[in-house]
Amino acid sequence: MKRHLGICLLILMLSLCLAACASQKKIADKQRAEAIRDLGEAYMGQGANTRALREFLKAESINPDDPYLQNDLGVAYMLKGNLKLSIKHFKKALKLKPDYSPARNNLGSAYLEQENWAAAIECFTIVKDDLLYGTPHYPMTNLGFVYYKQGDYDQAVYYYKEALDMAPNFPMAYHGIGLVYMAKGEYEDAVEAFEAAIENAPNEVPIYLDLGKAYKKQHEYNKAYETFKKAAAMAEDAKLKEEAEAEAQKVWNR
Repeated sequence: MKRHLGICLLILMLSLCLAACASQKKIADKQRAEAIRDLGEAYMGQGANTRALREFLKAESINPDDPYLQNDLGVAYMLKGNLKLSIKHFKKALKLKPDYSPARNNLGSAYLEQENWAAAIECFTIVKDDLLYGTPHYPMTNLGFVYYKQGDYDQAVYYYKEALDMAPNFPMAYHGIGLVYMAKGEYEDAVEAFEAAIENAPNEVPIYLDLGKAYKKQHEYNKAYETFKKAAAMAEDAKLKEEAEAEAQKVWNR
């Protein structure tokens, strides 16, 4: 009887030891995956998106149930132009953590890229109503852009102005308002909005391009030429530089 009891105690101790070892391994794996995820985020912050994706995939092979990692994977795939995989990972992040508003905002942005306006509006509306979300001016601005693309200019301006009420110096909202005024042919207001955007984001080449186009519509050709040339000088992206130079040349040759 004593021998039988001893064997039972030994089995119990072994079971507890194995459970403790498994728990420790799980914690160690989670910490290792988080360290790899941090490295991937550092690469992404440097613009090394392929390296970032490689690290995120390594981390996923260790801990696939990390919602923050799934969001990172979604962002990485979106930066690589693969919206299908991007959406898949944002959805997985939300399945793991339904109140994860940054992932929902990113999902809305992916739908926006797909021109899936209804799905984008649904995502951004949920995020803007999240009282704990730290940057509600982002989904507000995204909603403004969706309505701008749909041609609902009044609704677009409403959301852009809501964003500016929350973040008075937010350049993306000023830029969006400028685009709405350009579409409506209200070029003086467009110039004012683009200039406000540049004041708060002086290195954003696309805003300079749109400001140059607004000056051109106003027949302010000298200002338009100078703005396009400045955009070309600032542009690191070859496509943007080429566009800015071409616009400057058109003004010069008018």
